[in-house]
Amino acid sequence: MPELPEVRALAERLDAVMAGGVLDRADVLSFSSLKTVSPRPTDLIGAGVGSVRSHGKFVIVTFEDARRLLFHLSQGGRVDVESPPKATRPRGAVVRIRLVDRPAILLKEFGRQRTVGWWVLSPGEEGPMAKLGPEVLSANADAWLRTATDTRRVHTILRDQRTICGMGRGYTDDALHEAMLSPTAQLSKLDVEGRDRLVHAIHSVLGTALDTERRRTGGLPTKLGDHFTVHTRAGQPCPRCGADLRRVSYEAYEVVYCPPCQTGGKVLADRRLSRLLR
Repeated sequence: MPELPEVRALAERLDAVMAGGVLDRADVLSFSSLKTVSPRPTDLIGAGVGSVRSHGKFVIVTFEDARRLLFHLSQGGRVDVESPPKATRPRGAVVRIRLVDRPAILLKEFGRQRTVGWWVLSPGEEGPMAKLGPEVLSANADAWLRTATDTRRVHTILRDQRTICGMGRGYTDDALHEAMLSPTAQLSKLDVEGRDRLVHAIHSVLGTALDTERRRTGGLPTKLGDHFTVHTRAGQPCPRCGADLRRVSYEAYEVVYCPPCQTGGKVLADRRLSRLLR
């Protein structure tokens, strides 16, 4: 899933393409992905684009009259910058945003889940962003992590967009490895030093990833996450100590960690494997 580094860098590239342009139209290619009824996409025709930015995992296109179009890429969403614009309807196409005398922006989705969404919002309307917590890397998010008494696991907290938005499984795995914290560590039980390591690790991991993502051009390609440190790399050597990275598998995802670096050498129970061995 695209997380803050991918989404923020994408928004910066789209801002360079779209800001100052005029919306020609938005071709709705998957009606189920449009999550709002009013304003209608046709109401935006002729609107000038003020800026494109991101918040958490949302890309936000703000028009000069303060209306906004935002989209969330979920697990399999990707973006093409079409120059010149195309008229085709690729498999998984969601919406094609056409600008006058500019490249078009095609939002598409891979896989079968069909969870990519986009919204058209009136001025002052927050839509799905109203439920988000502070954005990761912000002072508010840092302060919360340093002081909160939340008893949930840190891994769960960082993936909960209502608590802190912008991170998912990938960079959470990498940040906990960087901080040398167990995937099962509870935030309320971390001391000051542990919380300090966590905050610094989040900034380090996301900052490095953002630098990498800013070297991309165009939209957002199919393959992502090739620069993860430990995420998806179970069975490979830990880049810090050389031990084999391990995984804990759940129904829809897995957590990757290094036992010597993060759990004092303890191998965590893999629930999926345990069920298979019964």
